[in-house]
Amino acid sequence: MSHGERTEFKNPVINWIDERLPVFSLMQREYGAFPTPRNFNYLWNFGAISMFMLVTMIATGIFLAMEYTPATDRAFGSVERIMRDVNWGWLLRYLHANGASMFFFAVYIHIFRGMYYGSYKKPRELLWIMGIVILVLMMATGFMGYVLPWGQMSFWGATVITNLFSAIPVVGNSIVTWLIGGFAVDNPTLNRFFALHYLLPFVIVAVVFLHVAALHISGSNNPLGIEPKSAKDTIPFHPYYTSKDLFGLTVFVIFYALIVFFAPNVLGDPDNYIQANPMQTPAHIVPEWYLLPFYAILRSFTLDIHIPFTSIVLLNSKLGGVILMGGAIAMLLLMPWLDRSPVRSAVFRPLYRIAFWLFVVVCLVLGWIGAQHAAEPYITIGQIATALYFSFFLVVLPLLSRFEKTLPLPSSIAEAVLKKD
Repeated sequence: MSHGERTEFKNPVINWIDERLPVFSLMQREYGAFPTPRNFNYLWNFGAISMFMLVTMIATGIFLAMEYTPATDRAFGSVERIMRDVNWGWLLRYLHANGASMFFFAVYIHIFRGMYYGSYKKPRELLWIMGIVILVLMMATGFMGYVLPWGQMSFWGATVITNLFSAIPVVGNSIVTWLIGGFAVDNPTLNRFFALHYLLPFVIVAVVFLHVAALHISGSNNPLGIEPKSAKDTIPFHPYYTSKDLFGLTVFVIFYALIVFFAPNVLGDPDNYIQANPMQTPAHIVPEWYLLPFYAILRSFTLDIHIPFTSIVLLNSKLGGVILMGGAIAMLLLMPWLDRSPVRSAVFRPLYRIAFWLFVVVCLVLGWIGAQHAAEPYITIGQIATALYFSFFLVVLPLLSRFEKTLPLPSSIAEAVLKKD
């Protein structure tokens, strides 16, 4: 079916609407007859799962916003009221709070899958970059949402993270003042974060739309990392992958429901069930689990760098940590140009496959370090893990691009699938 061509539908109502506004033809073209590589595995389900979680988070967030009060003297109480007095409020809150973790879980698997199978390589560089932009927007949205219950970890987390901007030379303090709406985290801060937490998901929707549009232009990657060469290499998206996505989504939702109904607080911090008190600092301030690797990288820079033979500080530890944390995300953005190997999939790159799994272990170690106190031996372990994180991008990928001996690629997707069968 060529671009813009209408589909005739049996249902007269749908056909009547489509003649005047061809939205159903668009859906049929992009999600029905759209040719898709025939060898997707279940890791490709996590794109659809992420879309489902985005819709779930927006829907539950809208209903929660109807009952939430963004004021420092009432926010904590309004959350308790949602839990105790609002019909099904406890369910909405647990779906939303745990949904953030499930959303990040799905997106992280989606990203790691893209790294393993080379989905960031030409012609999908822009598709990859928009995916990382979505991750950054999710991190900002998740952080602001964590502040809204106005518990101890909410208040002190907001205080610590917003003060990081003060490390920026010249304009840092002005940025902090603008961000929190004053000289300390207080009512204006909570109002700002509530407004932005409500707005950013719709910005994410816009970027996801561009992400999906870019996917449909460049086409999907696949586990072999080779482009379809004929009609035998592809199958229509519906019903093959709609049914496969539905099965994967069902399994995911069962896991999500088990957490919501049987362990809804397992991912929360106990200190955040205590109302915020500016006069009492928690013993250990940590963000949510999905930010812990970046928090560990932030804390790994512990030295002030001076101009030689002077006491003038060229780079203090706070600014160094902020640069490292930003650099950790920048490495992901630059991955299409850091990895110049002509072979996409790790299936045919034995050394890259080893390096990738070591990188995954490093990320898990960073997540564990981020949850520990800033003391030895955790500081040293975090610094080593941070060095390994950046080495993967700046040393391993360029070297493998030049010296790795890859395995021979199959001539087509169909040949590999039929041979496997």
